[in-house]
Amino acid sequence: MQQKPTIAIMYDFDKTLTTKDMQEYTFIPKLGMEAPSFWAKADALAQEEEMDSILAYMKLMLDESKRRSQPIRRSDFVALGENLEFYPGVLSWFGNIDRIGQELGLVIDHYIISSGLREIIEGSAVGDRFKRIYASEYLYDENGVAVWPKLSVNYTAKTQFLFRINKGVLDVFEDKKLNNYTPEKSRPVPFTNMIYIGDGLTDVPCMKLVKYNGGKSIAVHKSGALETSHQLMREQRIDFFAEADYSADKELFSLVSTILAKMHSDNLLAAEHQRMASDAEKVLP
Repeated sequence: MQQKPTIAIMYDFDKTLTTKDMQEYTFIPKLGMEAPSFWAKADALAQEEEMDSILAYMKLMLDESKRRSQPIRRSDFVALGENLEFYPGVLSWFGNIDRIGQELGLVIDHYIISSGLREIIEGSAVGDRFKRIYASEYLYDENGVAVWPKLSVNYTAKTQFLFRINKGVLDVFEDKKLNNYTPEKSRPVPFTNMIYIGDGLTDVPCMKLVKYNGGKSIAVHKSGALETSHQLMREQRIDFFAEADYSADKELFSLVSTILAKMHSDNLLAAEHQRMASDAEKVLP
């Protein structure tokens, strides 16, 4: 029996599935700060110390919490996930897409690739929908208090996770296996079976990599906020764009359903080509 093709749908998180950055719902207000002030301070820290911007915001979260005697525990971060606000249709999206995959004979795996915090994503209403959540994460001491960034996922570092999914090397500590040569036909998820959904310029490295290797990249936007999507389309960095409404009767769902149908057909044709090529080899003198 022929194995069902696996399709990987990969999502950015902040402002792709949620309406704003995850820290802005509860964490920053709890510090008594406004979001613009917090991000400006993080940017200033990154510039002053010439440090990665993701590490800068993670350090600032620790510093501001310590200054206010509010130590951050993993459980605190996970609890913050309960307060996230998602775009319309997100909560039912995964079940609806999985149903389309089943009808087409496809296995659908969902992944997060985000510069946000894994702990908060895990605690959200969709945290259990993903095969893997690749996101920035803290290391915790013996008391469960965050002390150091364990994983920082900046915008270009996101691309490594595409290769992990492509090769099936999903654990972040597996570097040697990731870098070993793997024949294309042995990779469980070809790039042609990938869909990347993001909201803007920080997703460009992933969008371009997926697009240029035969997958499909989609930019989502708030209602009426088309400037970035139009820019990405003009620059040929994406294949499609749509409003960030994940409801089953909206454009984004229709678009992804059509892409899945095409991928189903492409996989059937590829399998048939391989069968014929194999048959032809067998009859060589």
